[in-house]
Amino acid sequence: MKLARLLAIFCAITGWQAAAQTWDTSGNGMLNGTYYFREVVYFGSNGTLTRAIALYGNISFNGSGTYTINCTNCVMDSAYGAPQSYALSGTYSISASGYGFLSSTISSTDRVYGLVSQQGTQQGIFIGSSTESTFNGGFNDIFIAAPLASPMPTNATFKGSYWIADMDTANGIGSMFQVNPDGAGNLGNVTLTGYVEGYGSSVATQTASAVKYSFSGGAAVVAFPSPSNATLIAGQKYLYFSPDGNFVFGGSPTGWDFLVGVRTASGTPGFGGLYYQAGMDVSSVFDTYYGSLNANPNTGVAVGHQRVRDVLDGYLYGYTYSDAYSVKSDGTYSNTFMRYVVGAGGVRIGSGIGPYLGLNVALPAPSFSGSGVFINPAGVVNAASSAPFTAGIAPGDFITIYGANLAPDTATASVVPFPTKLDGVQVTVNGLPAPVQFVSPGQISAIVPYASGSSTAQIQVINNNVPSNTVTMAVNLTAPGVFTVPPGGVGHGAVLHADYSLVTAQNPAQVGETVSVYLTGLGTVNPMISDGSAGVFSQTNNPVEVYIGGLAAPTSYVGLAPQLAGLYQINVAIPSGVTAGDNTLEILGPDSDAAEALIPVGSATGTSASSVEPQPAVARRHMPRRAPSK
Repeated sequence: MKLARLLAIFCAITGWQAAAQTWDTSGNGMLNGTYYFREVVYFGSNGTLTRAIALYGNISFNGSGTYTINCTNCVMDSAYGAPQSYALSGTYSISASGYGFLSSTISSTDRVYGLVSQQGTQQGIFIGSSTESTFNGGFNDIFIAAPLASPMPTNATFKGSYWIADMDTANGIGSMFQVNPDGAGNLGNVTLTGYVEGYGSSVATQTASAVKYSFSGGAAVVAFPSPSNATLIAGQKYLYFSPDGNFVFGGSPTGWDFLVGVRTASGTPGFGGLYYQAGMDVSSVFDTYYGSLNANPNTGVAVGHQRVRDVLDGYLYGYTYSDAYSVKSDGTYSNTFMRYVVGAGGVRIGSGIGPYLGLNVALPAPSFSGSGVFINPAGVVNAASSAPFTAGIAPGDFITIYGANLAPDTATASVVPFPTKLDGVQVTVNGLPAPVQFVSPGQISAIVPYASGSSTAQIQVINNNVPSNTVTMAVNLTAPGVFTVPPGGVGHGAVLHADYSLVTAQNPAQVGETVSVYLTGLGTVNPMISDGSAGVFSQTNNPVEVYIGGLAAPTSYVGLAPQLAGLYQINVAIPSGVTAGDNTLEILGPDSDAAEALIPVGSATGTSASSVEPQPAVARRHMPRRAPSK
């Protein structure tokens, strides 16, 4: 009876789908021509920021995998204190989704990972970060490059209304402001608001008077006055523009800040669909990241992923989260941690709210289509959490594959172990056959073979002997995603009481109670089982931690869900101190942090519901920081 009740719950959950490796370079043509770029690099050691480098100017992509940089006085290194010149040739590999990497500008052994935005109004903009770096113990950066428009931007083309966010990391200052260029070199008086590290949530304000701008080579030079009482911003800022002028970015030629901006939209801007993002958090942690998010305008919830590297200790992980949003008529909205502006073309920028300083930019992803048996290049996602594709996969992961003409009809596997061929449809991961649970023309549910683990995976569907395109994915040790009710990764997790009843707001968990969480993506187990077989009491090889409402929760079992194929189970006790209501259910692996699902806790534990907003990265860890020495 207990097994039957479990199966009934998970048929409803998983039924939502029904009810030698190389990186793909087919997207290299997305980067082609002369671009402006800015990259700011940070080194840290023993909890201290020790060095910062800013690189900026022109970068030329040849459309087939090679780039060159040759500029004069375009590198500002805190180790030298004066601008340096720079010349470099490098390579790049961009997949069909726009996801890929450039060879590093400062290290021959590292890469800048990131994504290329949609072809169209934000054509060919690359945003990314060197999250996997190892040079000199590893470093962090943000890198943005945008094509130089033809004809080039001039004083006359810079007009209208823009929102701009500036993160001056070296000085611990984050600001946001609106400018109204008049097309004749004037910004007039600019009012800024922001936050200074060490002053908590106290708002700082500044008015910059008679701000001027001028153009050279398609880039703007904005001159902010430098009075002694300039709290938030002073001196020159270089601005570079997307081809349509809707997005701007840049920073100081002699400092290590990063600036992003967006043209104000006409009417309430739309914010929905797949976006590519990059940014930094400067608060109790100091990190940089790149990733993606899916925004649902019908529910007002975004499900996102960030590949995060901590500046000071090199801690590296994938962070998945959900975040509610409601865009106002002027394009603004905010949560506890960040204020956002959605502008023309759907571009979003964000600026941290003290004490959670930070910067974020999100650009619309490309649109994807193809003929024949076709996998959406961004359409391989966690079957439980729906975390976007940049979150990657893990051995044993339950995944959903979206596309077109993937199967002749709809079919569901009726027996366990799941077959590797269902209704004539096969899925391979690095050439290995994957167990298939569900197929339809538009989507497939399958399990990643345990033996497919490596840094990348190539996924292909074969529909009655007709192969699809191949999609390249990152492979992690873990990529946890909690099943939710209703399914989709947002809302209450699939969590059961000891009597196998579902934990709900009407039947909440209680402090001290041990409940069972059902999820996927925890990686390899011991003892191993054959792919697609019913689970046994096999524990995970990877260490896993659970936090409920931000509090550590003790676990008594982390492993496969017995008698269920493709599912993992965590038995966890509700910790003392959790407040009543919905609490974030956070699962941490050695290279992952998933904080999407919620768990309702009974009123006996408190009187107020805890916050369910995601924190920027893992705000539990704190590292002191100082500005780099010149």
